[in-house]
Amino acid sequence: MTATTDLINAVEIYFDGIHECNTEKLSAVFHPASSLFDADNGTVFAEPIDSFVKDVGTRTSPASVGQARDAEILMIDYLSPISATVKIRIRAHKNVFVDHLGFVKGDAGWQIVSKIWHLESVVDGVADPNAV
Repeated sequence: MTATTDLINAVEIYFDGIHECNTEKLSAVFHPASSLFDADNGTVFAEPIDSFVKDVGTRTSPASVGQARDAEILMIDYLSPISATVKIRIRAHKNVFVDHLGFVKGDAGWQIVSKIWHLESVVDGVADPNAV
């Protein structure tokens, strides 16, 4: 396999992990020291990967309510043969997110070391079973 194929396979694991709320897949693709960030509410929000994975594990997955997986790679930018940034768009229920995923390739293969996410849009007329 090529570096690009291996990296795309890691992104696909991420897509499946989010779509299925599968904590094993997410734990495999995220480096244990990674964190997630956003600033959609005007302040920087940071979350360690352990907290994120636990949260995802409590959610109703888009797959379980029959939503087709809606995710795409928008861009891959290699910083070196073993580091890259991948820009993706993914939908979970009514929310459409754009993420920048920082990947490094180590002993465990390509893993996400950082995620910056942004809520790009909300699909009208779609229920979110996770909304409080």
